[in-house]
Parts: sequence; C-alpha cells; structure tokens
Amino acid sequence: MYSPPLPRVAHPVTDRQELGGLEASLHHLISDHHHKSLGLRDHAEKSKKDAIRSATRVSDLLVDAVNGGVQESFVNEKRIELEIRALTATIVRFGKQTDQWLAASHSINTAIKEIGDFENWMKTMEFDCKSISAAICNIHQT
Repeated sequence: MYSPPLPRVAHPVTDRQELGGLEASLHHLISDHHHKSLGLRDHAEKSKKDAIRSATRVSDLLVDAVNGGVQESFVNEKRIELEIRALTATIVRFGKQTDQWLAASHSINTAIKEIGDFENWMKTMEFDCKSISAAICNIHQT
C-alpha cells in the first residue's frame, strides 16, 4: 500500500550545488519580480500621466465650451446695452419734439381762440354800432 519515502542520504557536494542552484533561482525570481514591478510602476506612472493629460484636455475643452457661450452672451449683452442707450437717446429726442409740437399746437389753439374772441368782439361792436346808428336815426327822424 503506502510506503514511506526513503530517507535521503546527504551528499555534501550535491547538496551545495543544489543549494547554490536554488539560491540562484530564488535570486533570479526576486530579480525578475523586481524588474516586473519596476515595469508595472513605470507603466502605471505613464498611464497616470496620460490620464492627467487627458483630464486636463477634457477640462480645457469644457471650459472653452462654457466660456464660448459666456463670451457670446457677454458680447450680446454689450450690444444690447449699446442699443438701449441709442433707444434712450432717441426717446429723449422724440420727447423734446413732442413737447415742441405740444407747445406749437397750444400756441395755435390760443391764437385761434383769440381770433374767435376778436371776431366775437367785432360782431358785438358791429351790433352795438348798428344799435347806436339806429337810435341816432330814430332820434334824428323824430
């Protein structure tokens, strides 16, 4: 059935060679591990720098996109402010013209009223003169 392993007989020369080979293999494994770790670290560092560059580029593009709209809005706002100032000046000018037209129409209206008053006065004077003339004729005939 099961037989226990046979005891190994130590050979001083063979054991040293085996030990040296094992030590060299271990040293080789550690060296390989160290080189792979350095390679992975370099790769990770390079990937990190690439990611940072990409993130910076994306953030710059986003800022440019947002600022483009903001800049366009700012330009439009300035243009609107200039238009508002121009419209305000036009409104003030039209207001002064309206006041001048109102003053002129008021003057004309007053002059027409005065002409009407004068005409009425003239009619009254004419009637009074005719009345006086008729009274003098009546007195003179009697």
